[in-house]
Amino acid sequence: MKVLVIGGGGREHALAWKLARSQRVSRVFVAPGNAGTADEEGVANVALGSIPDFVAFARSEQVAFTVVGPEAPLADGVVDAFRAADLKIFGPVRDAARLESSKDFAKAFMLRNRIPTPAYATFDEPAAAHAHVERQGAPIVIKADGLAAGKGVVVAADAAQAHAAIDTFLTERKLGAAGGRLVIEQYLDGEEASFIVMCDGRNVLPLATSQDHKRLRDGDSGPNTGGMGAYSPAPIITPRLHARVMREVIDPAVEGMEREGTPYTGFLYAGLMIGRQGELNVLEFNCRMGDPETQPILLRLKSDLAALIEHALAGTLDRAEAEWDRRVALGVVLAAHGYPDDPRKGDPIEGLDAIAREQAEDFHVFHAGTARADGRTVVSGGRVLCVTALGDNVKLTQRRAYQLAERIRFDGMQRRNDIGNRAVQRRK
Repeated sequence: MKVLVIGGGGREHALAWKLARSQRVSRVFVAPGNAGTADEEGVANVALGSIPDFVAFARSEQVAFTVVGPEAPLADGVVDAFRAADLKIFGPVRDAARLESSKDFAKAFMLRNRIPTPAYATFDEPAAAHAHVERQGAPIVIKADGLAAGKGVVVAADAAQAHAAIDTFLTERKLGAAGGRLVIEQYLDGEEASFIVMCDGRNVLPLATSQDHKRLRDGDSGPNTGGMGAYSPAPIITPRLHARVMREVIDPAVEGMEREGTPYTGFLYAGLMIGRQGELNVLEFNCRMGDPETQPILLRLKSDLAALIEHALAGTLDRAEAEWDRRVALGVVLAAHGYPDDPRKGDPIEGLDAIAREQAEDFHVFHAGTARADGRTVVSGGRVLCVTALGDNVKLTQRRAYQLAERIRFDGMQRRNDIGNRAVQRRK
């Protein structure tokens, strides 16, 4: 069968790579894809950019099902359009996708369904937002209500940073409509983890846990990004905590969506904060797999992803089981010069061909912001590559991933050198 993946980043490369390894799949189309997906066996890029184009292509190519990678098409109603055309697609409808496309909606939903989340208030006017910060003090978290491609969250260490963020979003409108409303949230200290599940509207299949690294520089310093690296599993999610997350977060969310008339189908991502005394809170919901969490998660997945998605589309996830490689997977993101504010494009990337020729099973280099120009692979976006490896423990996997990353070069390349350090310390 043929499968379509919508998107062109590292998450979509990993999805296409894993789906192409299924014996059930003859061809994976990626729209629009990147230089990495173009080179994957069994994968083809297609230049599609609109929802009507996606629908027409899926119909003409007799695509068995479509998987939505990024959040924007979900918020724009791509799933609604496919369903109206009687085409199979894995993802939530537009109303359900508000869990990600509106921070205010998500917070109110969590309160209605007694899902633990930090205290918050929502503001449209700068003066009221500034006054709230003065009352609450800092640290405090400022979030754009809408989709902002990873640039809509400011963790303000002091009041001055918080006021500057409010001005940036509400007064200067640097994020456009996405920042026209703000959610100002209580700051919580602790350790973050990513908890991703597959949903069929009623049944849930948990995927492997993972932990992302959002800040640009080592030691969790610098600006927030879309993610500079991740590893799986996340040692902080013990079996006991896993059961709590399912009981206190995932089950209430899925049951709440069904009760409110928008049964949730697709990947559901809960961004968790685990406090020092074991307190559990949800910082955000995403309506798709995370990036870069997808890369290490899928490198560990031994089951047929296509078969799991078919179960989800049929409403039979309660009959599905995911099998995982016992080893640790870890991905290191290589980012462009100027990322996240102003990434530079066009820099040639060296070292990829030699790594690709090795064809080892314990690593894969997933592309994100890459393109082909004049016969060379060049930088075309902020996060360029995710070098992902498997190993028997975090330390060995870390070493393997960074050894591979050392062999890749492009001008102005940025990377963190401490991906996985928190897990190493926890195991010690």
